[in-house]
Amino acid sequence: MADSCDAIVIGAGPNGLVTAALLAKAGMDVVVVERRPEPGGVASSIEFAKGFHASVGPDLCLLPQTLADTLSLEAHGLKLHAPDPIVFAPTRNGDALTLWRDQAKTQEEIRRFSPRDAEAWPRFSERVRTLAGFLKPLALQPPPVPDVEGVRDLLGLVKLGWNFRRLGVESMHELLRALPMSIADFLNEWFESEPLKACLAGPGLRGVSLGTRSAGTTANFLFHQLGADGQPWHSERIPVGGMKALVAALVASATAQGARLRTDAAVRRIDISEGRATGVRLDGGEILTAPFVVSSAAPRTTFLELVDPDWLEPRFVLETRAIRYRGVQAKLLLALSELPDFRARPGTEKAPHHGAVIHIGDSLDDLEQASDAAKYGEPSARPFLLATIPSTLDPSLAPPGQHVMSVTMQYAPYRLRGERWNERRDALGQTILESLAEVAPNITSAVLHRQVITPLDYETEYGLPEGSLLHGEMALDQMLFMRPVPGWSRYRTPVEGLYLCGSGCHPGGGVTGAAGHNASRVILKDR
Repeated sequence: MADSCDAIVIGAGPNGLVTAALLAKAGMDVVVVERRPEPGGVASSIEFAKGFHASVGPDLCLLPQTLADTLSLEAHGLKLHAPDPIVFAPTRNGDALTLWRDQAKTQEEIRRFSPRDAEAWPRFSERVRTLAGFLKPLALQPPPVPDVEGVRDLLGLVKLGWNFRRLGVESMHELLRALPMSIADFLNEWFESEPLKACLAGPGLRGVSLGTRSAGTTANFLFHQLGADGQPWHSERIPVGGMKALVAALVASATAQGARLRTDAAVRRIDISEGRATGVRLDGGEILTAPFVVSSAAPRTTFLELVDPDWLEPRFVLETRAIRYRGVQAKLLLALSELPDFRARPGTEKAPHHGAVIHIGDSLDDLEQASDAAKYGEPSARPFLLATIPSTLDPSLAPPGQHVMSVTMQYAPYRLRGERWNERRDALGQTILESLAEVAPNITSAVLHRQVITPLDYETEYGLPEGSLLHGEMALDQMLFMRPVPGWSRYRTPVEGLYLCGSGCHPGGGVTGAAGHNASRVILKDR
């Protein structure tokens, strides 16, 4: 006999858990089914060496504070750390740029590289704050669509237009001009210092196969300001205890509202009757029924693997197949006997820069050239790296006196030329380690253990098509009402009763929970 409930959520990643918590809070009986033994998806953590724990996917969190408050995540144990300095960018010539939360302190740091850039910094910060301020409200609501569905949508468009007018003529023009620009062109208009421009360009490139001179990367840069606290680099915070701490708080919030979580429960298919989703069938043959089925899986997985294509229009299937994923991120987890000894900041004693997001990529040209190799199926020989040392915040992540370093690498293309990822795994780890050693020479001797996670690992172990942590590349033509495909951007799908709530929806990838929040609103409205 089938087990029944009000809603089934497929996948216990952050978006799935947010959806479940908000639906349960509204009084619905919700079951979350997760194919892996533990919740979290790519936001989960692993013990990759005895006593060493690290996140397998993102290390940074863009969860809006309003959503964290709604779900009482702090009461459930979540602590989000805003690093200061925000970013530490050691260069290969032995210098380093450090960006702080204090604007005057950052200006003085920039002045060492360029007095002109130091003077431009406050104006740049204010301009980014203004542009992101217009986009920010869009993150926690369904995207505006060209064809309105009712009075509420019409009022939403009117409000959007009014907010656009309130930007003022100069900012209106700047926003329309900036969105399709390359991040290189955008930053070149403001600054001359290459380390500063490279550091600022990082968010515009994260998780995408695009380089600094690709159109639309400024839009991706602005997306990373949506949780902004006024800092024009990124506004992400670091969960104390790693991503497992965030997942634990989300699980606690959802279950406190009455949602039920089932792990080791892989969905074989979504059951549909007369054009409407009626539940799911698990791998073991068990059937769960519900009038609402919500998938946090990628659109390709949901529609091309879990749904019988007979229920979908051929054009919709073609558009779903055409979504670009192009995963280019790999990860190196390091168990260290001591902290990195950076040439620009000598010493292995814990210092403020060890708690920052560490950016390695000296110039816009360096970042562009790193992306070039991936176009031809080769990992970058001099990659763009972003790293954190989460054990500086939570010593329990490593044995006493030792540390964990989590390094995200771009560009590592999902599709390699001539070889398979298992054959390139060790070489990739060595390339990343050698790049780190250029700025922190002690890193090689400090490594006790290392683990490489490739784009293929993200696909096979965590169900991410082509290893894309974003569930689809964040390019300008795959944002807003075009995400996941035109005409189906508002979390509903061509199958009545079936909804999407994952990163493949608006507003996109990153650990935000925003898609889960927005999907739950649509479901409650339909209910």
